[in-house]
Amino acid sequence: MPRIELLHGDITRQHVDAIVNAANSSLLGGGGVDGAIHRAGGPAILEECRRIRATTHPSGLPTGEAVATGAGRLAARWVIHAVGPVWPGPGPEADARRELLASAYRNAIDVAAGLGATSVAFPAISAGIYGWPADDAAVVALTAATEAGRAPALVRFVLFSAPMHSEFRAAADRLGIDAE
Repeated sequence: MPRIELLHGDITRQHVDAIVNAANSSLLGGGGVDGAIHRAGGPAILEECRRIRATTHPSGLPTGEAVATGAGRLAARWVIHAVGPVWPGPGPEADARRELLASAYRNAIDVAAGLGATSVAFPAISAGIYGWPADDAAVVALTAATEAGRAPALVRFVLFSAPMHSEFRAAADRLGIDAE
């Protein structure tokens, strides 16, 4: 099991092998974490994303999937773009969408491991503009990280707001996960 860290901070300033981007399926930048990573990393990230769209994913990256690019000007070596689902609201569709959210985390971890990354930093995928409830997003994220078959030695969750950090801390405590 990887070492789990929970930090309140800015993911674009992390010194890790890979940073996960809460991307939209276009891979062409956006708001929130996606926009911040593209701005901080510079145009090299967008150029690589455009190549991915022109070759392997012309219709966009499907929800729950992940791909890697270089990290441009970021301190990391790679950016792993993972597409999470939009929160559908409570009800039966939420369970299927929750599996897509878990898949986004699992696939990002798998991509990181495949690259040889020993450390990876995640935002709270889907918990911003996509509207996923913070408490549930935290449980899905932490469960996916601790159950990953092969994962970097360090999985860090970098939460932009103090309330989101508190939700991840509470979820770790409820799940019995020793998170630093």
